[in-house]
Amino acid sequence: MGLVVAVTGAGSGLGRALAVRLAADGTRLILVGRRAGRLRETRDACVAGGGKAGDIVELPLDLTGPDAAAAVAEAATTAFDGLDALVNNAAQARFGALDRTGMATFAGLLQVNLVAPAALSQAVAPLLRRSRGTIVNVGSIGGLLAVPGRSYYGAAKAGLHHLTRSLARELAPDIRVNAVLPGAVDTEMYDDLGIDDDDVARLRTEMVRTTPLGRMGRPEDVVPWIVMLLGPAAAWMTGSLLVVDGGRSC
Repeated sequence: MGLVVAVTGAGSGLGRALAVRLAADGTRLILVGRRAGRLRETRDACVAGGGKAGDIVELPLDLTGPDAAAAVAEAATTAFDGLDALVNNAAQARFGALDRTGMATFAGLLQVNLVAPAALSQAVAPLLRRSRGTIVNVGSIGGLLAVPGRSYYGAAKAGLHHLTRSLARELAPDIRVNAVLPGAVDTEMYDDLGIDDDDVARLRTEMVRTTPLGRMGRPEDVVPWIVMLLGPAAAWMTGSLLVVDGGRSC
């Protein structure tokens, strides 16, 4: 039987691309996301790519809800009697200057990008201890770079990076915890940054200009590194922050 992996933010972008790749490899999946229709599209893509429909569970929920983490653990137990890996991929980005961005925005970023991954890690840790499994967090080079107008998002991702390294020590040797830190990956997230279309266009131009390899990333540039961290090649890796950014953070 294949590994059992829960992927959050599975309804689009990097999460969908990862799910399709894992399904093709025979992985049993718990697809977690806010929109049921988008999860169904991901499931269909997984099946079209060679996955088995019976090996895929769709779990539409808001990860910031009080019972969300427990629901993921329960789904893994009910459907597959366990869990081998958790990929904390769900994220939210909001950009804006300090004097134009309220604390409610900051609180929301912390809830999605930091509190939810912490709660999920806590909820599934007993299952992962049993399987000697792994957690992969999807961070961002935004948590490494100091950029005006992106301080709240960067702080939330920096917190996730610290959580990764701290839990790697706390949960060892039973559970490995690592993170992938992508640069600017061209996904639907850029359609929902809280800024107007002209600012988004300028942002995209800036991302390309400041990336040595001369383009934004694509989900398929990042997915193989997550797959590597989930598998035996990373058996002696924990606490690593793996940067995949076209050189932008150099």
